[in-house]
Amino acid sequence: MRIGVLGSGAMGAKLGTIFARAGHQVVFSYSRSDEKLKSLARRAKADARAGSPREAAGCDAVLLAVNWPQVDDVLHQAHDLAGKVLLTCAVPMNEDNTELVIGRTSSGAEELVKKTRGARVVSAFGTVPSEALYGVFRRRTHSPRPSLVYCGDDEAAKRVARGLIHDAGFDPVDVGPLRIARYTEPCALLVAQVAYEGGRPPEVAYRFERFPEEE
Repeated sequence: MRIGVLGSGAMGAKLGTIFARAGHQVVFSYSRSDEKLKSLARRAKADARAGSPREAAGCDAVLLAVNWPQVDDVLHQAHDLAGKVLLTCAVPMNEDNTELVIGRTSSGAEELVKKTRGARVVSAFGTVPSEALYGVFRRRTHSPRPSLVYCGDDEAAKRVARGLIHDAGFDPVDVGPLRIARYTEPCALLVAQVAYEGGRPPEVAYRFERFPEEE
C-alpha cells in the first residue's frame, strides 16, 4: 500500500518508518526542511521517499500527524483529500498544548471531515505516546499485543486502519463511529498524563482484556 504522511514530527516520523519497514511504500511530507524529509526516508531503510503534501495526498491512504494549529495549512498544501482514507492522530489542542479546543459536541476527527469536504476519516494512533511506537513494533511477534482504539464511519477505511494498526504491532480495537473520537481524544490526554508525569519512562501502552462472567 502507498501511504502518505502529512507531518514530520515524532508521530509522523515514527509511524512512517514503521509502515515502510512493514512493507508499505511511504511518502514523508510537510516539514520546514526538505533535507529532514530525505533523512527520514533514508533512515527508514525501506521503500520510502520525501515528497510534497500534495504527493502524499495522492497515496492510497494518508496519515495526518501534525499539531492541531497546523491542520489548516497542511490541508491547504495537500489540496484535495475528498474521498481519501485519512487516518488522524492529531489531537485538537491549543497553541500551548495545554487543553482541548474541540470537545463534547464534536471532535477534531469530525471537524476534519468538514475541513476536507468528505475525506474518509478514521481516528487512530492518537492514544499512544510516540515513544512507545518502536518498542511495540519490535515486539509485534509477541503475545498478547497492546491495544489501540480506532473509530470511523466508513467501513472500508476502517479496514485499512485496522491493517495498519496490526502492522504497527498493536491489537486493533474498533470502538465505533467517528463521533466516539469525542471520547478517544480526551483519552489521549489521560495516556499522556501516565506517560509524561511522575518521572517514569514514557514508553507506555495499554491493553483491554475481556473476562468471562463468573457465577
